[in-house]
Amino acid sequence: MRKSGFQKRLEDFTCEHCGDKVKGTGYTDHCSQCLWSKHTDIMPGDRQNKCQGIMKPVAVLARDRSYVIYYQCQRCGAEHRVKAAANDNSDEILKLISKPIPF
Repeated sequence: MRKSGFQKRLEDFTCEHCGDKVKGTGYTDHCSQCLWSKHTDIMPGDRQNKCQGIMKPVAVLARDRSYVIYYQCQRCGAEHRVKAAANDNSDEILKLISKPIPF
């Protein structure tokens, strides 16, 4: 039986989209420079997803004084959303904020 809930993972990684070296905080799930992510989890932090495709940021929604980034996996088409981090590239967020959410 699978555990439910978030699993904190303190991991550093190199972004597969832009090559930036990302210092993980335990809650880091995307590159703060280009906003791209990787399809690694079934439940947050479990690293059990076999897809491993890269997740393209496709839209941003402003909500409650924060931003939500919407993603689509470039391998399997899965859709996902996460809250933006405080250190995310604001120029990249602004590029996406006017795009319609595709799902």
